Amino acid sequence: TMWCLKLVFPLLLIINEVNCQWNVWLPREISAMTNSCVVIPCTFIYPSGIRPYRGVHGIWYFGQPYPQLFPPVVFKTRTDVVHESYKGRTELLGDLQQRNCTLLINNIGAEHSGKYYFRADLGGANMYTFPDYSELKVLDQPNIDVPEDIVSDNELELMCSAPDNCPSMTPQVQWMYTDYLPDPEFSSEYLANDNSAVLSSTLRFTPRPMHNGQLLGCRVYYPNTTLVYERLISLDIKYAPRSVWVNVSSEVMEGSSVMLHCEVDSNPPPRISWLFGENELLWDTASNLSLSLDDVTPTKEGIYTCVGDNGYGIMNTSMYLAVKYPPREPVVNESMTVQEGTTLALHCSTQGSPAPTLTWLKDGELVGTITADELSVLEIVEITPQGDGQYRCLAENEHGRASSSFNITVEYAPVFLDESKCTVVREGVQCVCMASGNPEPTIEFYLPDLNITVNETDGQYNFFSHTDGHTTTGMIKLREKGERADNGPAVNVHCSVFNMYGRKSVQLELQQEKKYMMAVIVGTIGGVAVIAFIIAAVRYVGHNNKKENGNPRQDVVLENPALYYSAVKKDKQNLRKKVLKTELLGSKFNSILEETTGEDGDYQAVGSMAGMERQELNYASLEFIGGRSKKGASGKKEDGSNYREIKAK
Repeated sequence: TMWCLKLVFPLLLIINEVNCQWNVWLPREISAMTNSCVVIPCTFIYPSGIRPYRGVHGIWYFGQPYPQLFPPVVFKTRTDVVHESYKGRTELLGDLQQRNCTLLINNIGAEHSGKYYFRADLGGANMYTFPDYSELKVLDQPNIDVPEDIVSDNELELMCSAPDNCPSMTPQVQWMYTDYLPDPEFSSEYLANDNSAVLSSTLRFTPRPMHNGQLLGCRVYYPNTTLVYERLISLDIKYAPRSVWVNVSSEVMEGSSVMLHCEVDSNPPPRISWLFGENELLWDTASNLSLSLDDVTPTKEGIYTCVGDNGYGIMNTSMYLAVKYPPREPVVNESMTVQEGTTLALHCSTQGSPAPTLTWLKDGELVGTITADELSVLEIVEITPQGDGQYRCLAENEHGRASSSFNITVEYAPVFLDESKCTVVREGVQCVCMASGNPEPTIEFYLPDLNITVNETDGQYNFFSHTDGHTTTGMIKLREKGERADNGPAVNVHCSVFNMYGRKSVQLELQQEKKYMMAVIVGTIGGVAVIAFIIAAVRYVGHNNKKENGNPRQDVVLENPALYYSAVKKDKQNLRKKVLKTELLGSKFNSILEETTGEDGDYQAVGSMAGMERQELNYASLEFIGGRSKKGASGKKEDGSNYREIKAK
């Protein structure tokens, strides 16, 4: 077996064994810049038993090692016949007799990139094409070694290199656009490997997210030539999300639509997700994502969070979405019936945005304080009968209002009213007892002198009872007058009122008799004044009608003055009695009582008046002033009528 050991040291081949096979050594890869030159180092050996015939010759092929395929000839020692693209460009630097097949190629271009094969020709049949090859790479720009991932805040090392395989030209390497880098460091290195030399420059710095997308360049030039080569790269800095932008907290009206936007600054683009509470509503891998909310309801009010995650880090930002809406119908107490003295806490709760103001109204009037909250409590300490009524809670905000109401009914023991008393009338003594209570009280009269309780009409006592709301009115009439030492009527009447909460009794006070006389006088004068006023009014109307037509109008003249006066006179008597009753009984009873036309003069309720509201009756005393007649030149009016002047006193 034949074997050989090769040791190359500046193209020196030392053969330790006399018997060797065909073999060649050359760099597997070699590079050069366009328009420069390249030297491909090459040494070969052949079997020692072969004696070269007429010396050793060689051929360099391009692309293919087999002559039968007619590959382009790069260089040939026997002739100058080479491929047209290599004419004047190639030169054999080595001595084939010394087994040195080193090749020089000048002014190379991109078309010269490829595989180069060497063929040894020792004459005769001793020709051999070595299967090993050297691949030439012709570069038009320098190499920059960039890591697959450049992560922010981690130190970065970039290397720019240029081949140095042309003996006649030595390259220079420098970095461009490094002014914006934070504290860059530079270092140069010359590498020779397999007889292929490379000159490199290393740049070190710590990138930040702000450097993402920045341009960085490397320039290679050959001094004393016009050859300049440049390469630019864009820094792809990977960094975790450094900002997540969302809408500022916003307010929307109930039922409207809103769009929530989110933008995340990160590299690579993150997975963006919108969360409402802990629920994920929407996600996508992008630099921004919008969430659309339609027909917004108060249930959609709350915190919305945008989360960005790109594998290098995670970041989120939240916003608050406020939904504005008018107050809802307040929830209040149910209507209730309570006993006097009970302490109550009335509750009113509602919802609204912004928080509504709550106002308590009783029968339309403000009670308590106005509260700016969704809950208001109105406390009523020891409620009185005046607390009876309708209570309403009104909720208001800038978007609307709503209210709810309920009723409180206060039940209480009977209470006597000031109108309870006895008065003297022509037919005897009339006693009135009035009391209020809830439930409405029952009234009884007690005559202690006779030990009689009166609660219904009998032959001797005319008893009347009427209820209006929570007020009960009772009345009896004593037909006979007793006599006392002072010649006044002897009256001893007690009134008793009661309901489920209690009973009270009181002795009714007798009204002074002089009031009775004054009422008679006033009633009589008042009746006369009214009759005179009616007569004057009739005459005045008749006079005006006469003046309008120039002649007296027959259709307004009284045909029977005597009969008319008789009717007026009769009304005068009744009117006197009514005025008397008003003075004696007060206005509260006039709405439910009316004197009958019988001789006994009993008082009965009038149906049309019994249900009316009690009203205060105002009246004026009328008085004839002197007896002065108002006359013309003849002492009479022009139409011959006389009248008296009536003044209100």
